[in-house]
Amino acid sequence: MSRERPAPPEALPAEVFDSHCHLDIMVGNRQASSGDPVALAAQAAGASVESIVAEARAVGVTRLVTVGYDLPSSRWNAAVAAGHRDVYAAVAIHPNEAHASTPEVLAEIEDLARQPDVRAVGETGLDYYRDWASKEDQHASFRAHIEIAKRTGKALVIHDRDAHDDVLAVLADQGAPDVVVFHSFSGDAEMAKRCVDAGYYMSFSGPVTYKNAGYLREAAAVAPPELVLVETDAPYLPPTPHRGKPNAPYLVPLTLRCLAEVKGMDVADLAARISVNGEAAFGAW
Repeated sequence: MSRERPAPPEALPAEVFDSHCHLDIMVGNRQASSGDPVALAAQAAGASVESIVAEARAVGVTRLVTVGYDLPSSRWNAAVAAGHRDVYAAVAIHPNEAHASTPEVLAEIEDLARQPDVRAVGETGLDYYRDWASKEDQHASFRAHIEIAKRTGKALVIHDRDAHDDVLAVLADQGAPDVVVFHSFSGDAEMAKRCVDAGYYMSFSGPVTYKNAGYLREAAAVAPPELVLVETDAPYLPPTPHRGKPNAPYLVPLTLRCLAEVKGMDVADLAARISVNGEAAFGAW
């Protein structure tokens, strides 16, 4: 993992927002004590929330949704959203941490989700790539988060890794909230069609630009503009040509331009459509 920061891309001709990033990891609130090379590379830049927001705004990325994955990160992101204009939060226990979804923890997640600048419950869902939490714990936690989203009237942000069929099955069985967002959409065109049928948003990240990810571009082609979002998942998943470097919200234009090309749309038109989608999914900014 290179610690070299990518140069800013050409600014967008219209404003857009980053639907999913992790400001706490980028600024070092979560210390990379585990040796996570992505977190270490991002934190080496010594960025602040203010500098990240300013860099993004300079290229047309004017709002950010920063996303929790455990209770400490959810608390931190909710507090940052409350204190920074155009930064909003999502709160949840990640499926890899599902064993921590105790009734007491979930009650606090729900309390956080009721704050006005917390716009989503997430990221939650299922992750079959890692076995850090049992499937039983993951399913129970996922169902609990679905209910929190419904009770609070907030969007549900899905983490779906190698678990497409089960994620869709749980949503159908439990009853999905009004707004569902598949973060860093990882399915193929058939999965995209199933999401379209259900009215779920698909948020595309850096991998849609990767040479070996034709299936993601096929999915993006299927997704109607009114169900498309764009994100970084920063500091993870940087777009081409910056693989191996830390990601940040100011790199959204690279992914957006790829999506516009795939969909045969003008970049400004797609940015405007995504901005409209953002307010429909996460509420008025």
